[in-house]
Amino acid sequence: MKPAWLPFPQSATSAEFKLRLHLSRAAIFLCLFSAGYMIGYLSSVPQFNLQNQFHPNCTAITVANSDTNPLPIKEHELQTGPPPHDLLQFKKRCGKPIPKSEILNTLIANMFEGIEPYEGFPSAEVESLIHKPADHPRGWGSTGAVFRDLIESVRPGVIIELGSFLGASALHMAGVTHNLSLSSTLILSVDDFRGWPNFRLRFRRDVPQNRHADALLLQQFMANVKAAGESQRIIPVPFSTGSALIALCEWGIYGDLIEVDAGHDFHSAWADINRAYAILRPGGVLFGHDYFTVADNRGVRRAVTLFAKVKGLTVRPHGQHWVLSPKPRE
Repeated sequence: MKPAWLPFPQSATSAEFKLRLHLSRAAIFLCLFSAGYMIGYLSSVPQFNLQNQFHPNCTAITVANSDTNPLPIKEHELQTGPPPHDLLQFKKRCGKPIPKSEILNTLIANMFEGIEPYEGFPSAEVESLIHKPADHPRGWGSTGAVFRDLIESVRPGVIIELGSFLGASALHMAGVTHNLSLSSTLILSVDDFRGWPNFRLRFRRDVPQNRHADALLLQQFMANVKAAGESQRIIPVPFSTGSALIALCEWGIYGDLIEVDAGHDFHSAWADINRAYAILRPGGVLFGHDYFTVADNRGVRRAVTLFAKVKGLTVRPHGQHWVLSPKPRE
């Protein structure tokens, strides 16, 4: 017997009965549809045959077949073309070469807004911040025999150096050109003049103290050059090697002798070598420093060797430097 307080159940109306019937049919339809879809999907999955898989470490593999003898797959049949990357996609053709007499004005107009960089340099403020110009600025391999050998053989009208620091190699090359009666040779020194993190810990005596996050290496470089009386021939190009080389390429400024001595990791050296080669005159020579270092085939040496192989050139070690065979004449 039910408690008196429970209500008596109400009989279902005709509308409620029809609604329940439709919902039941819909649920049954969805279940059947899902089951059919799953069966169809599973039946379409291909079965793996391990004998048909590619084995990258094998020079020859076979595909077994119950009706035929094993068919050998030779190594050359497994080879494909180079991967779709842009490792070699550097600009190879640059602007029309401009006369040497127009190079200096072109640089001043495009880089310094028409103002000669050494004009009025140094100001009293700058002079108070930098070191006294050094007769022999700090450098690495900046006076090696390779400079005289190449300048004497190439007799360049334009020299481009990538990586200048305080100007040691630029000033040495200027002195060599004087001795070889090449006093009109123009030297373009490409460097962002920012140094690298913690470089002052090693060269504190050689570089000025930074001022408002300015490394002041450009000012010290210019002071060293001007004190040596070479401000008309050694021109700073104060930008990254990548942006500077792209600009020189567009402006049609080429070098007869180009030294690569900026970034020492593989990727930096690889990019610099490729872009520098684009603005190297036919018959000119590309060379650089740090061929023999602890990095070996992980740094500059790897980039140089790979580039020579791609271009069909030869590499000649010269002390700590590397020298590529002259650029073929077209």
